Formats: sequence, C-alpha cells, structure tokens
Amino acid sequence: MHRPTSWLTRLFRLSHLGLHILRGLFVVATRYPRLSLPARAVYTQAWSRRLLHILAIKVKVNGNPPGVYPANTMIVANHISWLDIFALNSITVSRFVAKKELRDWPVAGFLIKSVGTLFIDRSNRRDASRVNEQLAKALQDGCCMAVFPEATTSEGHSLLPFKPSLFEASRLAHATIQPVAIRYLTPGGHYCAAASYAGDTSLWQSMCLILRTRAMIVELSYTSAIPPYDTALASRFQLSQISRDAINNAMGFAPDSATATEDRQ
Repeated sequence: MHRPTSWLTRLFRLSHLGLHILRGLFVVATRYPRLSLPARAVYTQAWSRRLLHILAIKVKVNGNPPGVYPANTMIVANHISWLDIFALNSITVSRFVAKKELRDWPVAGFLIKSVGTLFIDRSNRRDASRVNEQLAKALQDGCCMAVFPEATTSEGHSLLPFKPSLFEASRLAHATIQPVAIRYLTPGGHYCAAASYAGDTSLWQSMCLILRTRAMIVELSYTSAIPPYDTALASRFQLSQISRDAINNAMGFAPDSATATEDRQ
C-alpha cells in the first residue's frame, strides 16, 4: 500500500490546482466564446491533461479512440467520479449531459455551463424529451457529445443499470456511439477507491482524498463503436444494452453481473 502524500505535497498541488482553475476561468470568460470548435477542443484537451498532471493522475488508453473531437459521435461511459469528464476530455473532447444540480456548483458550475454542457432534470421524466432534442441537434451539427447512462456515480466495483432514454438522441441523429469503460487504479494496477465520488461524499472531501493519493491511473478502454446504420435501426433499449455489455466486458466484470436497463432518466 502506498503512503499518503505529505501535507507539503498536498499544499503544493492545491496551489497549482487553484492557479490552473483561475486560468481556465479567465480563458472561458474571455477568449473561449470566440474560438472555433477545433480550437476549443484543443484548449479543452490541453487544460484537462494539465489538471490530471497536477493531481498526479496518469491516463492509460486501451482500444482506438475516435479522435480529438469526432463529429456526430456520442461517447457513452460508466460514471465513477467528477474526474471522469476531464479524463475523457484528455483524449476525446466532448460536450456533456449533466444533472441540473451541477449548474449551482461554485466555480465549477460556471466552467461547466460555459463549455456547452446540456443539463437534465433527473426528477422530471418529461425533461428527457427536451434534452433528447437538444442532444440530437448538437450531434447533427457535428458535435461530439457524452452521456453517463447510469445517471449517478458508483464506486467502480460494478455497473449500475443504464437508463436508455438519452440513447434516443443517437437514433434521431444517426450518430456513432462510442462506449468507453473507465477504471481508476493504483500504479500497481489495483482498484483505487480515492477517485470515487459516490454516496454522501462532498466535492471537498473527494478532492482531499485525491490530493492525499501519491499517484493514480485512470484507464480508458474504448470498445468497438456502434456505427450510424446500426444506431438508426436499433431501439434505444437495444443500444443501451449493447453499450452496457461492451463496457461491462471491458471492465472485466462477469457477464451475469449486468442487469437489465431501466426505462428511466
């Protein structure tokens, strides 16, 4: 087992993290709105990689990522931590669909809103229709979008049921679906619990756990993509199950650990 970092190392990381966030806020508030989509993707990728570097998190990639900002592509991933967004953006930049509560986060909420995140009210079943229309239009306009179908975070030991509602947007847009499995590991390749943002853990508590960890690896496994012609012909339930099975296999979980998808947001 690795010893936790010293208080001096934590203070050093925290100060660098604060400066990095301030630079990001400045760019998002000034230059970012005027940048082209490719330029935004380049900046977002670089900013995300720097963030992970400050937190001593290395990215390991399995499979074949679809590129920096693949058009009309929906990234589908399991959800463990707030770090998932930056881990994915360090390889393939996307606009995300997130729960509406994130808009109220201090500092982070402003950043999330400013980069084109779509927000969904998970307590309102009808809100999925509105978000699906926006999501489908963004895909058709050439955006790369990302969703977490579990609709909440887990500890990473297993997959929660997938909610198929937002897969309807991929059907409407005839988009490519790219499933990605996310795992957080120690440098020795074992499960790392420090990244998990599940249960009643606050953002500050999560940050402290991460800062206490000497080093971490986030493993992104890109499975075979579901091409547009298959997306258009399948139902949202089928697309949800295919994606979940692919991620479940990439995580190394037993096939019988996968449960049926739920028709909820």
